[in-house]
Amino acid sequence: MKKKIFLGENSSKSLKQLTLEANKIVEQLEKELDLKNSLDSYQKLIKLNNIIEKKFYTKSKKIGENIKEKIGNIKIRKNAKKRK
Repeated sequence: MKKKIFLGENSSKSLKQLTLEANKIVEQLEKELDLKNSLDSYQKLIKLNNIIEKKFYTKSKKIGENIKEKIGNIKIRKNAKKRK
């Protein structure tokens, strides 16, 4: 069963902003010596990763649909030229 990802406050952020935020957390985790203190940061990083994946998938799908539409338009124009 897939978990639903709630974007919450991160829904308005771009992929670049989310990636920068994730990188900051990773840097903090690398400096942290006590893993018990890192649990919240790890959980936030996992949530950010899921959000980034979801946004990336959505953008990729949108790009793919846009490309399909453009290819369809090109085919229509080519067929119209052939009929003339």
